[in-house]
Amino acid sequence: MRVKNIDKVFLGIIIALIFIGIIMVTSSSLGIYGKNATKFYGVLKSQFILGLLGGIVAFYFTLKIPYKFWREYSLVIFLAGIGITALVFIPSLGLSHGGARRWISIGGVSFQPVEFLKIGFVIYFASWLSWVKAKVRDLKFSILPLMVLLGVIGTILIYQKDTKSIILLIITSIVMLFISGMPWKYILGIFVISIVCFGILIMYRPYLKARITTYINPTSDPSGASYQLQQSLIAIGSGGIGGRGLGQSIQKFNYLPEPQGDSIFAVIGEELGFVGSVVIIILFLAFAFRGYRIAYRAPDSFGKLFVIGIITLFTAQAFMNIASITGVFPLTGVPLPFISHGGTALMITIATMGIILNISKGGKTT
Repeated sequence: MRVKNIDKVFLGIIIALIFIGIIMVTSSSLGIYGKNATKFYGVLKSQFILGLLGGIVAFYFTLKIPYKFWREYSLVIFLAGIGITALVFIPSLGLSHGGARRWISIGGVSFQPVEFLKIGFVIYFASWLSWVKAKVRDLKFSILPLMVLLGVIGTILIYQKDTKSIILLIITSIVMLFISGMPWKYILGIFVISIVCFGILIMYRPYLKARITTYINPTSDPSGASYQLQQSLIAIGSGGIGGRGLGQSIQKFNYLPEPQGDSIFAVIGEELGFVGSVVIIILFLAFAFRGYRIAYRAPDSFGKLFVIGIITLFTAQAFMNIASITGVFPLTGVPLPFISHGGTALMITIATMGIILNISKGGKTT
């Protein structure tokens, strides 16, 4: 496979993030080793075999396939994402964890199907916007279809208690609309409507209200809703400038909830300190900058909008995680892309990067 034409800087950033993720998942998972060695090895098996190895195999094919293939089958991919995500409501397939029903278990392997749905949404919306082109200023060709898409997705995700994914898709779609030429006044209108809808949702969802209360007053319930934030801040604070050292986190042992998952940035802050945390932030900023550069140079509008959507989705997710763990944003439970544990999520993320790199070299086969 020849890689001389792809964006090597972007590829290097991806490899750096994946490498850091493998190290930090291994380190943070030591917190569950003493309690459940089987679970510890299960986490590593999922991350290395399904996530890393599976991702590399998928990356090979997505880099090789001309990206216009995804446009041609965008509707099928999106509908498949909807269908797979809805399967969580089937008792024999769906799994619940922490009061939320977001996982599917097949053959002993569990995964969150919303990861497929988010990518499928970006592919289809990019395809739609590239088709309507100048008609994007006509609300019936832009905002109305978007409301329908988000309405269907939102209905499914609200019942899964997955508000974070809805927020990420709204942010992503707004950026894609803006790049397509949507006037600012309409963008602002979507933003206001979204805020109002979430305000109403918070009133009827106690778990969301608890997170907002925790955000406003982090000490309001230190043994309940505020527990994760309190423990995360302790971990980050104890890391200081240079950190305790790789593998030396104390908070990952019986304190931080899901230290290998959405709390992993707290472990990074504790073990690698302020310096290590800043390196992670710089890598994600570089990921965004280089990704948008690829979008700017894309051969056509679909390629441009697809890259814009994916880069926005992962960058927003990364900084939402970091902001949540540091108390700058309400806790969302969103994982850190490339780094948090999640074999299926890592595999899909790596595979998606193959599509972006295919676009970076003009969509040619390798």
